[in-house]
Amino acid sequence: MAVSKELLDILVCPRCKGKIEPSPEGDGLDCKACKLRFPIRDDIPVMLVGEAESID
Repeated sequence: MAVSKELLDILVCPRCKGKIEPSPEGDGLDCKACKLRFPIRDDIPVMLVGEAESID
């Protein structure tokens, strides 16, 4: 995943404003509080609630 640490430090979940972290597969960013995964496309995080997938 090519998302920089500096960007990860400032990104938050758009729904709850909580902390996000890279998914185990490295294909998205997870919000544990909302149980959402935001996709990363072409090395750009897509931080739209409508584009997020539910995670268990």
